[in-house]
Amino acid sequence: MSAVLLKFVHIIAISFWSGGLLSLPFLYLQRRKLTGDALHRLHNFTRFLYVGLVSPAAFVAIGSGTGLIFLEGTFEAWFSLKLALVAVMVFIHVLTGLLILRLFEPEGSYPAARFVIVTLLTATVIAAILVTVLGKPQWLTPAWFAAFFAPGTLGQWLNDLNVWPK
Repeated sequence: MSAVLLKFVHIIAISFWSGGLLSLPFLYLQRRKLTGDALHRLHNFTRFLYVGLVSPAAFVAIGSGTGLIFLEGTFEAWFSLKLALVAVMVFIHVLTGLLILRLFEPEGSYPAARFVIVTLLTATVIAAILVTVLGKPQWLTPAWFAAFFAPGTLGQWLNDLNVWPK
């Protein structure tokens, strides 16, 4: 039952995180037209969305996903691909936060081309994660590669090297 509840929390958190990352570039695009008090309201709302909703959702999504790894013991090749894609999503998240710091400076701007590129990249990463998780693609991996990523391999290597005192 705890795995089902944790999956539910994980899916909700991913939904908020993904939705936030997709909506933030739309807010950035609004910066071009605004000045004065309207610009300050947009800045406050954007920071609140990022700090109050998107970042906590990312934290909960990653934390609950880590918990699911231990509960379900998923050690498949597709899962490694999913983790790599999540790392790209984290990179997008960090760059988005750094952009907020610079965008609302007096000379800040957000070109439409950047909006298109960031939105397409974010949507592509989110779609790739969904396809990977829902499709769970099976591909043949060489035996040495599977052995390299097998659980417990690092411990065996460290024992063979006599790194740990006995």
